Amino acid sequence: MNIFTLLFTQPLANGLILFYNILGQNLGLAIIGFSLALRFALSPLTKPYMDSMKRIKQYQPELEKIKRRHKGDRKKAMEAQAEFYKQKGINPSSGCIPYLLQIVILIALFNLFRHVLIDGNVVGMFNELLYPPLRLAEGSSINTQFLFLDITKPDVFRIEGLPFPIPGVIVILAAALQFLSAKIAMPYVEQERKVAKATETPVDDFQTSMQSSMIYTFPLMTLFIGVGFPSGLALYWLMFSLFQAVQQYRSSGLGGLTPWARKLGITGKSTNGLLQLPDSDGKKANKKGRSSRARS
Repeated sequence: MNIFTLLFTQPLANGLILFYNILGQNLGLAIIGFSLALRFALSPLTKPYMDSMKRIKQYQPELEKIKRRHKGDRKKAMEAQAEFYKQKGINPSSGCIPYLLQIVILIALFNLFRHVLIDGNVVGMFNELLYPPLRLAEGSSINTQFLFLDITKPDVFRIEGLPFPIPGVIVILAAALQFLSAKIAMPYVEQERKVAKATETPVDDFQTSMQSSMIYTFPLMTLFIGVGFPSGLALYWLMFSLFQAVQQYRSSGLGGLTPWARKLGITGKSTNGLLQLPDSDGKKANKKGRSSRARS
């Protein structure tokens, strides 16, 4: 057993079987329960990152002034920005560890599926990784059916005449939620783009373009990868993205989705940044107030 399996894959296998036994012996429900438990466990690590992003938003005017003051000199702009963060006690990289852990867990889950599906003996291969109290009885079977899915197989469907499979519902939902969570988590792209256009160097434009493209690149990667890997991975990524989107929304509101929501007329101004439906009476009152001020 290699070090990665010992540190990550084996604990993951035991955690899954623990939730499998608790949640009615269904591997799909076990993945959902275990994913949510992991996200709750990592919440104390992700909160500092979200708090930092919220504070950066508050100081955005000052940061824009720094960029304009040092436009054309990327090095000085970065040094001034780093000093500003230090003075304000902001650490933009505080969220790296939990997100890296999520990637490691995804790799460990893939490693687990690859291990237990080697020769079709799922129970036997699981038992190689399980601690004695959680080992499964010989001759028993694991329920890998979840809704319409076999968790150990890709979530795809085929159309006659097409040479490639089409992503299934779970994969599409995982990609969509990943896009939404990334969009919510990046509320400053439009402001950064305006500042980048005002600079004399193309570096800011490149950085901003990369930041924007990542919102679309990772969901597309989820679609392409999802058709070739067990649907259990897509289910885990779906729950991860859902929890992340909710957590980010509770922290800073709709973020990058705000312009879309306003175009659809489903959000108004709010003191805490959270979704607030426009009030027709409030609109009338505002109009009345404006007309009264105009007459005076």
